[in-house]
Amino acid sequence: MHSVATRLHTLALGLLALLLASASLTAAPQQKERAEKRSYFFEDAKQDIEYRLYVPKSYDKEKATPLIVLLHGLGSTPHQVIGYEGITDEAEKRGYIVVAPYGYNSRGWYGSRGDGKEGPFFGTKQDPDNLGALSQKDVMNVLEIVKKEFSIDENRIYLMGHSMGGAGTIHLATRFPDLWAALAPLAPALDDKTSRLQEIKHLPVQLVMGDKDRMVPVATVRKWVEEMKKLKMDYRYEEIAGGDHVTSIARNAKMIASVFDFFDSKKRAANAAKTTPKPAEPEPAAK
Repeated sequence: MHSVATRLHTLALGLLALLLASASLTAAPQQKERAEKRSYFFEDAKQDIEYRLYVPKSYDKEKATPLIVLLHGLGSTPHQVIGYEGITDEAEKRGYIVVAPYGYNSRGWYGSRGDGKEGPFFGTKQDPDNLGALSQKDVMNVLEIVKKEFSIDENRIYLMGHSMGGAGTIHLATRFPDLWAALAPLAPALDDKTSRLQEIKHLPVQLVMGDKDRMVPVATVRKWVEEMKKLKMDYRYEEIAGGDHVTSIARNAKMIASVFDFFDSKKRAANAAKTTPKPAEPEPAAK
């Protein structure tokens, strides 16, 4: 009986994975190309990895500029997530640089599901065994690349992500809790381990969720909100009436503007560490 239940649970998770990937691939609306396509050589993976970058016309190398690190969902790409309605418009209007890393590939989970690739809808046979570690490291590599090239305000680095990227937002916040000024997980594909909020209870969070989301249970996200309330965190929860998993996020410029409003009002805590620990070095990629 137990084995049957386990197989059914695995099948359900696999179906959810297909739905998430399908939704992510069709999420971004068609917009005029505004972000720059870039890549760098990822030494640990021995290959070039793509990322997308948007720099506002107002950028001045003599002035510190706020930065948003933007994480895509399962099966999606940096190109798609940075194309969500409102992202580059608000960045241009308010003077933000936005960078969207790949996280090694479209299914790495940014380390939020562990350093390997075990578990339903986490990697494939062709992926390296250290997929999760590479996914996390790629994000941090891209962040360092941007910080070296541009004048970035160290007290105004924000982390934002959709679905799998929302889970990655929480994970990378717990991994590097003194780096970020604020977080914005959007329809995050979270588990029920709300105890992790203890590690980031000092961080401001804007969490957005559709109450008709058929891919990520709204009940799970509400548990996280309840825990934020218990911890007396600085948080804002927006639950979109009738909102789904895809268009409520990807085609909702008004909501994106509200996230930028939230970021505009937040800076890194004054007592945050001056240095942030480097991620564990992953082993060389192996098939």
